[in-house]
Amino acid sequence: MEIIRTPDDRFENLPDFPFAPNYVEVNGLRLHYVDEGAGETILCLHGEPSWSYLYRKMIPPLAAQHRVVVPDLVGFGRSDKYTDPEAYSFQMHRDVLVGFIEALDLQGITAVVQDWGGLLGLTIATQLPERFARLVIMNTGLPTGMFPMPEAFMQWRAAAERFGNRLPVGRVIQGGTVTDVPKEVLAAYEAPFPDERYKAGAAVFPLLIPLKPDDPGAAEMSRATRQLTRWTKPALVMFSDGDPITRGGDVLFRKGIPGAQGQPEITIKGAGHFLQEDKGEEIAGYILDFMGRTAVMP
Repeated sequence: MEIIRTPDDRFENLPDFPFAPNYVEVNGLRLHYVDEGAGETILCLHGEPSWSYLYRKMIPPLAAQHRVVVPDLVGFGRSDKYTDPEAYSFQMHRDVLVGFIEALDLQGITAVVQDWGGLLGLTIATQLPERFARLVIMNTGLPTGMFPMPEAFMQWRAAAERFGNRLPVGRVIQGGTVTDVPKEVLAAYEAPFPDERYKAGAAVFPLLIPLKPDDPGAAEMSRATRQLTRWTKPALVMFSDGDPITRGGDVLFRKGIPGAQGQPEITIKGAGHFLQEDKGEEIAGYILDFMGRTAVMP
């Protein structure tokens, strides 16, 4: 299958993104990641249709005390991209992300997950618990196909299907935020996609959400849901107050994860689906507080 790579000049002079690029090859694909700071490892995972740029407000305060690693998923950011939508699957993303964690030999991970970063990250954390110390869960879920998805998601899925490779990435980002995002920032979110050939991964992601129990990924996320009911390591759940797609999921995580009980019930107010864009610095402060009061468990 054809693999393409966004030209480097698309990433020059992006607003508030001074971080040096790092690369590693996994399963024949070059992955890009930000790697800043030193100390305990914080692994930040983005979702649809963003990239590591989504975490730019959080990286400096977190990296002042810890090591912050932020990869771009296949098809996003500076990572390699398949042009064929059929190349993208839950299993492919899961395998590449596991390969990334193993290639960097990340240990004692505090996983910060949102959107598809949660579908993948929470699944992997329950599969490789020895590598993970804490979970920070934001605006995400573990769809198993056992229950209907929210109407807001189904409308988004239908829109994504209509757009296909014409997906208006900047408009999606603005629609998922409460604040008025500057045009140069929206352009930075669009930077990885010079033309429609580069958008196959972003176009197909909404269609990979399992709607039935026998859909790909459903069994893995069902298992992850069961495993999380036995997760006693620290878990912090922070959802925003303005995301119709994941609304109410915070309650399920708080009730279902033993490690989340006893942690403060934090709602990020005045934020949409992309809460890192709306309230990144505030969220980073909550994460630092969380890490400061929770010892790393073996």
